[in-house]
Amino acid sequence: MGSQDAAGSGDCPFCEIAKNNTDTEILLSDDELLCFRDIKPGATHHYLIIPRTHIDNCKTLQADHIPLVERMVQMGWQALEKNKVNDTDDVRMGFHVPPFSSVPHLHLHTLAPASKMDFKSQIHYGPKSHWFITVDKVLTQLKVRGKVK
Repeated sequence: MGSQDAAGSGDCPFCEIAKNNTDTEILLSDDELLCFRDIKPGATHHYLIIPRTHIDNCKTLQADHIPLVERMVQMGWQALEKNKVNDTDDVRMGFHVPPFSSVPHLHLHTLAPASKMDFKSQIHYGPKSHWFITVDKVLTQLKVRGKVK
């Protein structure tokens, strides 16, 4: 059993979105990625970027996923730009760390303005959250260790 399944599993809600089997509004998409709004937004702008290919979570990423993660970040910035978010210093991007992933399909949270997140959102996505790892940390760990610790 690998962590990637090109067909995706029928019980993964994000694979269903990727296959266009839901009424989720897709904000951006390409051959590899999709972007849509989080259904429980933690900030005024809260977008999820997912790969079309099923990858379980940030712990299953390896060094060869670095370009994928970098493209996910680019799409996150595109979503913010498309929605007129101009303060690029007030953005949080990252992943929930298992077992705190609500959906078992890799998804990059892109939140803005981070400074206006309420207390609950700070617990889930803020700098002191034990459940959230920034995309910068993920990329650094992949580059240095080849995996996310």
